[in-house]
Formats: sequence, structure tokens, C-alpha cells
Amino acid sequence: MKILLIGNGGREHALAWKLLQSDRVRQIFCIPGNGGTATLERCQNMALSLSDFEGIARFGLVNGASLAVIGPEAPLAGGLADFLNSKNIPTFGPTRNGAQIESSKSWAKELMRSAGVPTAEGKTFTKSQRGEARAYAAMARTPIVVKADGLAAGKGVIVADTLEQAHQAIDVLFQGRFGQAGNSIVIEEFLSGQEVSLLALTDGKTVRPLVPSQDHKPIGEGDTGPNTGGMGAYAPTPILPPHLVDGVVSRILEPVVGALRDRGIDYRGVLYAGLMVSPEGDAKVLEFNCRFGDPETQAVLPLLETPLHELIAACVEGRLADVTEILWKPGAAACVVMAAGGYPEAYEKGKVITGIDAAEEMGAIVFHAGTQRRGNELLTSGGRVLGVTGIGETFSGAIAKAYAAIEAIEFENSYYRHDIGYRVKSMSNEQ
Repeated sequence: MKILLIGNGGREHALAWKLLQSDRVRQIFCIPGNGGTATLERCQNMALSLSDFEGIARFGLVNGASLAVIGPEAPLAGGLADFLNSKNIPTFGPTRNGAQIESSKSWAKELMRSAGVPTAEGKTFTKSQRGEARAYAAMARTPIVVKADGLAAGKGVIVADTLEQAHQAIDVLFQGRFGQAGNSIVIEEFLSGQEVSLLALTDGKTVRPLVPSQDHKPIGEGDTGPNTGGMGAYAPTPILPPHLVDGVVSRILEPVVGALRDRGIDYRGVLYAGLMVSPEGDAKVLEFNCRFGDPETQAVLPLLETPLHELIAACVEGRLADVTEILWKPGAAACVVMAAGGYPEAYEKGKVITGIDAAEEMGAIVFHAGTQRRGNELLTSGGRVLGVTGIGETFSGAIAKAYAAIEAIEFENSYYRHDIGYRVKSMSNEQ
């Protein structure tokens, strides 16, 4: 089969890498792709805009693509899956209506309430309700969470420890720091515990979970500083063992898929639950996403044994119930993100990257995120530049392999956290 793969980040490089492990996948066309997908065998980058729905569909039809896989949230929220399906290109990824589960936090909150799903209490406010929002924050117990209602690339969440910080967060979001995503905001209670990402596949009826992972969103060591799109992840996290995963599927994911179906939404793709897990093992939903996580995908897919294209095809064709078990490799994986200096604020591009071959010779997998090729040079082109993944029999082994490989990679003003996986290491007896 020939596959259209939409996106240009580390997630898309990981998806292409995994899909191409199957002999049944003859060719991947990555739109627009990056410096990593450009070097994969049987993978071709195409310089089309993610907003050029007509051009993407025309290219897919002319080149005989039998399946499309959409990576990022923005084209899903914009209706690319609807458009490609209308052109008879079967597509993995929810429709525009289904993607509201990520593109509108207020819509997702209402959906969760209708499905009886445990989540934080909260309220939505528009720009014209700034005074009401500030008054609501004043009545709430701190810490409190202030979120942009729309898409903000994983960065539109501010945890305020004081009322002053809450008011500042309200003002910052309404003043347009995250563009139209902040036209309305959600203020909700702070949930304590540990965050876990549970990505699941669904064909709109059946739900099959992947192994749970833990992302490290803040820029600083010890999960401090502003949120980013994610500075690293590891899998499978022991915070959500298999029996608790089963509970999340039955109490959260399946009811949500049912609620979507009740609204006439045929949701086929990834349903990603960002969870807060209490020390007692109770899970509440922080947010839903409508696509593979980034960088969670770079830690989860290297452990996947079942061919990815088979799972995606089962979702698209509505026969996921036939997949009774997803097989996984033993051990653990850890991905550490190498970012451009200054990220998540202003950063420079065009820095030369060296040492990737040496890192891969050490056994790591280097997924490209913000890279581009110019002649024989590989250059930085984004805030999150690379995701370096190590695989090992233990968490400590996987983490050590990733960090050893990072030592071989260089680009000017590179930055990475030195403590990815610190929570699992503190829970484990491994040294």
C-alpha cells in the first residue's frame, strides 16, 4: 500500500519509521516531512502546505495512495479528514466534529459531563467576561489552572499558585499570547497526582489502548518553568499498571466514544487521554487530544510488536474488534528532546546538526522534529529539534542509552532536560 502521512514533526518521523517496517507498505509520501523522513527508504517528502487540502488530495489520488494518516491536530481541527474521505481516500484521524475533543476544551468538558467521565470542575469564559473570570478565580482555591480553550500546541496551560498569578494568566491568554486559542479560556480546579498519557486506537466502536507513557511538559528540571510541547517521555509507565488501564478504558474511553457516537460522530483514529492519577490509583481526565502524542509516540512505537499499518487499517475499516490483542516488546523506552536554545520562547533556526550517525551507532533511535536538509547539511528548523530514544531491558537502561547518544549530537545552543524519567527512577529499585 501507499500512504499519505501528514505532518512534519518528530511524531510523523516515528510514524513513518514504524509503518515502513512492514513489507506491505510500499511507499510513504510525507507532507511536508522533515530532514529525517527525507532519508527513510521508500519515503518521499512533498512540499505541500498542511492547509492545501485540494493539493494534498490531488497528489494522493494521482499517486495511488490507499490510506492517509494525519499526525498534527491543526489539520484535523480544520477538517482535512472530512475532505480526504470525501475524495475516497480512507483516512486515519477524526473528522472536524470529532477533533473538537481537542480543539475546544469547553466542548470536551461538556462531552465528558454527558458521558459521566471524571474530570476537574471548571467554567468557560470569553474575552467579554474577563471580569467574571477574575471573580471566579478569586472564589476558587489555589493552585488553580487557566487554559486556552483552543489549540495552543500544548503550551496554553498555566498553573497559578496564587490569585495574582491566576489574574495574570487570565490577562495573558485574553491578550492573545496564543492567538485565537485564547479567545475563550477554561478555569478549572487543580488536580494533584501524577500525569499519565494513555493513547488508544478506536474505530468509533471498539477501543484498544496502547501502553501508557509519561510526558515531561515543562521546560525546566524537576518539571519547572513554562509548558512546552513536551521535553521527553518514557513508556510503559508503572503509574498506570494494566489493571488500571483496563479501568480507564471502561470508565473513561469507552463512555466517551459512546457519547461521540450518540452525537453522530464516527470517530476513527487516536483518542489520547491526558490523565491525573492519584496515589490511590484514581484517574481523572485533564484533557483529551485527537491524535498521537508528541513525544509520547517516540517512546511508545519502538515497543510496538504488532504491525502499525494493520492497526490503522482496522480502525479505518471499522473492524478493530477483530484485533483481540496488541503485542508489545519487553523492556522500556525513553525519549529525550533536544531543543533550540530559547524554546519555548524565541529561538534561532539554521544551526548545523552533527553526530546523529554516531548516536545511532550507539543503539539509539534519533527522530527528527524541527530539522531540514540543505545540500549535505542538516539544519535546525524548529523549537524541538530532535527526539533521541533509547530502548533497554529496564527503565534505567533505556534512559542511560538515550543520554549517552545525546552526548554525541551537537548543534549550537542546544538544550535538553537531564532528568527525563526521574519519576519512574524514584519509584523503582533500579539504580
